[in-house]
Amino acid sequence: PVTDGSRELHSLCAQLEFLLQFDLKEKRSFFGQRKDYWDFLCQGLARCRQEHEGIHFVTSLDKLKTPVGRGRAFLRYCLVHRQLAESLQLCLLDPESLCEWYYARSPFLSPKQRAEILGSLYELDCVTFHLAL
Repeated sequence: PVTDGSRELHSLCAQLEFLLQFDLKEKRSFFGQRKDYWDFLCQGLARCRQEHEGIHFVTSLDKLKTPVGRGRAFLRYCLVHRQLAESLQLCLLDPESLCEWYYARSPFLSPKQRAEILGSLYELDCVTFHLAL
């Protein structure tokens, strides 16, 4: 199993975060706080009209104060529960939402690149992650 001490884990999480932040449009909340990929994931999963346990778990953690921290916790939760690919795929279903959140260079806007990314993430479902949540 992959644990918190794994260098590969840190590299994987950094790459996932880079991918989710790449060409992300700058958006602000009502109070002026910069939105991040966490907000994109929340909106995408809420649109599917099903409560995602990962979102519920992360929002219940009082120590997490920033969207980036919440996003990182969500990625870890999804890796442990083998839900990362499915969760991201649900967020990527709506082309209008993707254009609202990402500029044209985002690989999520390319059907071929999006399929490759999701295919790779589904392969991670075979890996066991033992991470502190």
